Amino acid sequence: MPNEYAILYFEINLFSLILIGIILFKTRGLSKMVAQTHFAISIIAEMVFFASDTLFVLIYEGILPGGRFVLMTCKELYFLSTELMCFFWFLYFEYLRETTFVKKRNHVMYSTSLLWLLVILLLTNPIGKSLFYFDAGGEYHRGPLFILTYVLSYSYVVIAFIRAMINIFKETDESNKEFLIKLCLFPIGPGISGILQFVQPRIPVACVAISLSTFFLYLTWIDQLISLDPLTGLNNRKQLTHGFESLSKSAGEHDSIWLYLIDVNHFKQINDTFGHLQGDKALKIIAETLKAACKGMDKGTVIARFGGDEFVILVPGNSEYESNMLKNTINDKLKELSSKKSIPFELTVSIGVAKAEAGESLKDLLSRADEAMYIEKKAGKSQAMNLNQR
Repeated sequence: MPNEYAILYFEINLFSLILIGIILFKTRGLSKMVAQTHFAISIIAEMVFFASDTLFVLIYEGILPGGRFVLMTCKELYFLSTELMCFFWFLYFEYLRETTFVKKRNHVMYSTSLLWLLVILLLTNPIGKSLFYFDAGGEYHRGPLFILTYVLSYSYVVIAFIRAMINIFKETDESNKEFLIKLCLFPIGPGISGILQFVQPRIPVACVAISLSTFFLYLTWIDQLISLDPLTGLNNRKQLTHGFESLSKSAGEHDSIWLYLIDVNHFKQINDTFGHLQGDKALKIIAETLKAACKGMDKGTVIARFGGDEFVILVPGNSEYESNMLKNTINDKLKELSSKKSIPFELTVSIGVAKAEAGESLKDLLSRADEAMYIEKKAGKSQAMNLNQR
């Protein structure tokens, strides 16, 4: 019976709508990151998508009253919200990964071209009937360009998936790689449901698949919030411990683990003289420096903010020669970035390095690295005093 089908469709979509409504409510105030703003907008677009889809079926099947104009409006909103949903998913993925794409405003503007193309098609559709139309008997039909409603929308998802996959192969930090893999899993549900809905439009799978995928993305985000340092975006202590345990378990008889403890020189003086905003900027520059310095390092490398102005890098299988090379690279990259950022203070670091011994705990390894860092910091002060005395 058509009514039974419409009621089932309504129940499934209502469940999906309630689920993403709860997710939207739960995300309020959790983060002010630009990425999360786009995530919230994508959820709002999903809600419009679910509501317009459900209303169309209820009217079309005779459960609710409504004429051709209302049905046409529902479909227009359905396809527009689909495009908006996919577009903001795409931006969300880009902002999460802090790509150079979103740092250039014109790139983001150009990326809206597919969205505007669909808007033009939807505006002209009532006259040209290129996407869909209703015949004299009120029957719904797909137009000759109907496939563009899917191509233009899901292109954003496909591009986001491909770009995230490329990042996976380039990423050396295992925790970041795990996060990227989770991001790549997200489009699978909406993609499969989209294909099924295209082939069999009466199967109510799109809304439930999208809502469950959004729930998965929400859980991934929550996991990221409790695993990453909010200021620098680096791993926090929890992830550092997890990374050390993973490396220790996977380390073979001849494998080694090196720990670098990085401390910002005169950080208190920077805060006291130039203010905490400049202090935060300094920490962000250090984080950016460490990411740049570790680019291309061995798989399993972990970069973390240990606390305050201290950072830690765990590198598997590094030799003593390579450890000195990394220290030099960090100092060179920091000097380069500091000049680009035009900061009103000198930004330098002291680095202590220690090689993990068999069965050694992270606490003991950190202690030995701290001693090495203190020796370097003391040597730097002595050198500065000698220079001043000349």
